[in-house]
Amino acid sequence: MIRSGRPRNSNGTVYQRGRSAFWWVRYRDRDGRIRKESTSVTERQEAERFLRDRLDARDEGQLSVVLASKSLTFDGWADWFLEKRSRPPFRAEKTHIENLNALKFLRPAFGALRLAEITPEAIEDYIEDRLSMGRRIHTKFGLQHRGKLKPATVHQEFRILRRIFSVAVKQKRLSVNPCTMVEFPVSVAKTTRKPHYVPASEQERIEFFAPSYLRHTIVIILEMGLRPYKELMPMRKSQVDLENRLVHIPDSKTPSGEGDMPMTDLACQAFKQQMEESANSECLFPSLKAKAKKPYITSLKKSWAKTLQRAGVDHFSLYELRHTFATRLSAGGVADHFVTQMLRQGDAGVFKRYSQAKLNMMREALLRLDRKANEHDESFGTAKANSANFGTVLTPAVVEAAMDGIAALKENGLRGGRSRARTADLLLVRQTL
Repeated sequence: MIRSGRPRNSNGTVYQRGRSAFWWVRYRDRDGRIRKESTSVTERQEAERFLRDRLDARDEGQLSVVLASKSLTFDGWADWFLEKRSRPPFRAEKTHIENLNALKFLRPAFGALRLAEITPEAIEDYIEDRLSMGRRIHTKFGLQHRGKLKPATVHQEFRILRRIFSVAVKQKRLSVNPCTMVEFPVSVAKTTRKPHYVPASEQERIEFFAPSYLRHTIVIILEMGLRPYKELMPMRKSQVDLENRLVHIPDSKTPSGEGDMPMTDLACQAFKQQMEESANSECLFPSLKAKAKKPYITSLKKSWAKTLQRAGVDHFSLYELRHTFATRLSAGGVADHFVTQMLRQGDAGVFKRYSQAKLNMMREALLRLDRKANEHDESFGTAKANSANFGTVLTPAVVEAAMDGIAALKENGLRGGRSRARTADLLLVRQTL
């Protein structure tokens, strides 16, 4: 005879303890274990709502996440984030410093709250308060507030907060990132400064007043787009292959930045001259200070600022030379997706499968560098490339000839004709262009 007992109550229940002013809930998890929690509320309806949330989390498989974050505060999680996900090798040291600065303002607002208690509304209130605050400036008279914070500054704090919550979701401390439901109220694109483009005449003037090591740096960045402080300054001479005109980059900001990079003739000449000038060091750019912590140059800010001042050029960062490199590639007719590959910012697995084909394509792209981009007169569209086989200056006469060719295609029945006839007509227009 099979003995049947009372069926289990899978819906849970709310109840009160004798000496407690709060309602409690009792329910079973997916493994059948009984869970008991205090709702911290005195109203039965709110307690029943709390129980429904727990049952929904159990049915969706998120109960363990909810319980794990129940007692975890933002301060505690921020400490874990700084120790485990903010320092190298996960992030650069500069990024770690930015995280520390942002948490100086995030901790007072969210530090005592539990992760599950931080709502999108609370984040929106924080953003509004920060946008209305004044800039904190340290002077000899003490800390002063002048003007208003730039939206880009507040947006950076928001991005860091979003990153902290994203890691919490991956570590199963939260079920959802509250920042995903927050829309930043101000357009950051209009507040950021447009990158400076360096014309060829301005480049010559800057190189004339620059010291030799800085002049070589300028040429290499403009010809190859290397990152100045992450890739170029720490470079050793063993990474430079002048015979095959290649530079090996073992460490970069992104995984796609690691690998071999071909060099142009001007870049090869700059590398060769710099290696001759630093003959007594293994580093390509040895430190100028005898008691420096690192054997290579770690900062070019002072020499760069003095060079721009002597050349009579308004100040812009050295890193913006990479923007000029990208602009010149685009002006030479290189496709946008391949410009991204040349800057080594895209997916690392796309071009690494065929390394030899990648190098040949990169060499071909470097040949199309237009060193006088945005300086051509009486032309529009794609500028004329350095090789006769690349690109065409679209003058009014060329456009008119192309339109005549298109009209001829319509008369011959491009849409309904045979494939061979269409191919011949297309080749005719291509030769005209």
